[in-house]
Amino acid sequence: MISRAYFGGVALAAGTVVCVCSARAADLPVRSVPAPVAPVVYAPPVYNWSGFYIGGNVGGGFADSSWSDPLGEANNKFSKDGFIGGGQIGANVQFNWVVLGVEGDFDWTGLKGSGSDSAGNTINTNTQWTSTVTGRVGAAFDRLLVYGKGGVAFANDESSVNNLLSGATASTSFTRTGWTAGAGLEYALAQNWTAKIEYDYLGFGSETLDFGPTVLPTNPSASLNVQEVKAGINFKFGP
Repeated sequence: MISRAYFGGVALAAGTVVCVCSARAADLPVRSVPAPVAPVVYAPPVYNWSGFYIGGNVGGGFADSSWSDPLGEANNKFSKDGFIGGGQIGANVQFNWVVLGVEGDFDWTGLKGSGSDSAGNTINTNTQWTSTVTGRVGAAFDRLLVYGKGGVAFANDESSVNNLLSGATASTSFTRTGWTAGAGLEYALAQNWTAKIEYDYLGFGSETLDFGPTVLPTNPSASLNVQEVKAGINFKFGP
């Protein structure tokens, strides 16, 4: 038979092993919990303004026109305003935050004015359309583009006069050439769609109106300056 002394020795040995293992485990370094890893956040790509585009615009035009002649008959000043609408086509190339481009636009206008000169003759003026060809330079702030523009301007000007005494009537129509300068803001609504608002000044100086010798003793000269405020939307081709 196994004696009580035997069981006591086994129990003592087992206890000693447990104590030794516990002491060694207590001496082991505590494993640190790894710090949580923050999720990776991907920034959206910066918008690229480079590419060709085409679009349309609507807005309002304001024109000043002044008539004068050496004999002092056909003298008058006109302030004309009305709706404008048309389209534009152009291209941009971007270098870091600088955007360079060229643009051409065409707008139908309803800028009309009428009055009477000092002799009672009825005179009328009508700017039927305007067009510009410009260079653009801008600063890009991701989807926002702030730009200025300048170049050559064109306008179709139609004028007429009705002589009060003789009843004779004459008209003339020609295309003026001048200069333009403007500025605007453009914002990328989506990858291929942008919207803009723009102000342009068009200066044309003075031109002689050739009515012929039967209506007025001398042909008057007429100046024209146009201001345009318009909003537009463009479709940009490419990525």
